[in-house]
Amino acid sequence: MTRDEVLDIVRGHLAEELEVDAAAITEATRLREDLGADSLDLLGLVQELEDTRGIVLPEDEAARITTVGEAVDAVLRHLPATA
Repeated sequence: MTRDEVLDIVRGHLAEELEVDAAAITEATRLREDLGADSLDLLGLVQELEDTRGIVLPEDEAARITTVGEAVDAVLRHLPATA
């Protein structure tokens, strides 16, 4: 899975859950400050990625994610080798 593919997945989830325009979401977009995401929104994103992509993202690592780009990096680090 490429970085762009992961970005599209993260962007799509955030746009749907937070009811924002996906085109306005970039890697530099801050989850809390720019999108108004709270801890439950972030938990939902992590849970969806775990369920659909087979990743396991440690809670402490997920809690440190502040931007869309950091979320993409975290997913890429934890993708199963066959993804």
